[in-house]
Amino acid sequence: MNSKLLFYILKRVFLAILTVWVVITVTFFVMHAVPGGPFMSEKAISASAQAALEAKYGLDKPLLEQYFTYLKDIITKFDFGPSLKQRGRMVIDIIGDGMKTSAKLGIIAAALAGISGIVLGSVAALRRNKLIDKVIMVITTAFVSMPSFIMGSLLLVLFAITWAILPANGATSGGLILPIVTLSLYPMAYITRLTRSSMLDVLGQDYIRTAKAKGVSGPKIIFGHALKNSLIPVITYFGPMLAYIVTGSLVVERIFAVPGIGRAFVSSITNRDYPMVMGTTIVLAVLIVVMNLISDILYKVVDPRINLE
Repeated sequence: MNSKLLFYILKRVFLAILTVWVVITVTFFVMHAVPGGPFMSEKAISASAQAALEAKYGLDKPLLEQYFTYLKDIITKFDFGPSLKQRGRMVIDIIGDGMKTSAKLGIIAAALAGISGIVLGSVAALRRNKLIDKVIMVITTAFVSMPSFIMGSLLLVLFAITWAILPANGATSGGLILPIVTLSLYPMAYITRLTRSSMLDVLGQDYIRTAKAKGVSGPKIIFGHALKNSLIPVITYFGPMLAYIVTGSLVVERIFAVPGIGRAFVSSITNRDYPMVMGTTIVLAVLIVVMNLISDILYKVVDPRINLE
C-alpha cells in the first residue's frame, strides 16, 4: 500500500475514534443533565425502591465515576450495559436484534436508491432539456421536497388501506416493501440530481470533446469517461446516506411498525432508557464515520488524480 495513502487512512481512523469519543461524552452528560430519572415513570414507586434501582444499575455513583466506568466497559468489552426498561436484556442484544431488520431494510433501500438515481441522472443529462429530462427533474424535485413521514403516510394510505395491495405492518411477510420504497425515494432523487449536474459538467470538458473528435464511440465515452468521473459527488453522498438508512429512519420505522433499531431508539428516548440511548447513538456515530472514511478512500479509486491530504 502507498505510504501516503496508509498515513491518510491512519489519520482518518484517529479522527474517527476522536469523533466517536466526543459523541459518547456529549450524549452521556446531556442525557444525565435532563431533569428527572429513568424510574420516575414507574407506578407508585417508593423512594426506597427508586434508590434500590439506582444502586442496582450504578446510577447512585458520582457522575464522573459512571462516565469512566461506561467508557471502560465499551473499550474493553464492547458492553453498553443492561437496558433500564427491558429488564433482563442487554443493550447490545437489543441493538443486534434491531439491526438485523434495519440493516436488511437499509441496504436494499440504499442499493435501490443508488442504482435508480445514477441511471435516471445519466438519462436526464444525456437528454438535457428534452421531455424525459423535464419529467425526471419534476419528479425528483417533488421527492426531495417531501419529508419521509409524509411520503410514508401517503404510501401507507394508498397501497395498504385504499388499494390493499401491500401489508402495512413492517413485521409481516412483504411488509418491508413500503418502508424500503419510502426510504429510497429521497436519496434516489438526490442522487439523480447529483449525477445529472455532475455528468453535464463532465460532458463539457475538453477531454470529452477530444474523444468525440477522435471518433471514440458514444457508449465508450459515456461509460468509460463521463459516468466514471461524474460519480465522485455521488460517492461523497452515498457513504453517509448508507449509514443513515442502515440505522433505520426513526419516523419510517414507527409508521410501518418495523421492528428495527429506529423504533427501539425512539422508545428508549421516551422511556429515558439511558444505556439504550447511548448504545444506539454510538452505533449510528460509528457507522457514519466509517462510511465517511470509506467514501474518502474510494475517491482515490474512482479518480487517481485526487490528492489525499
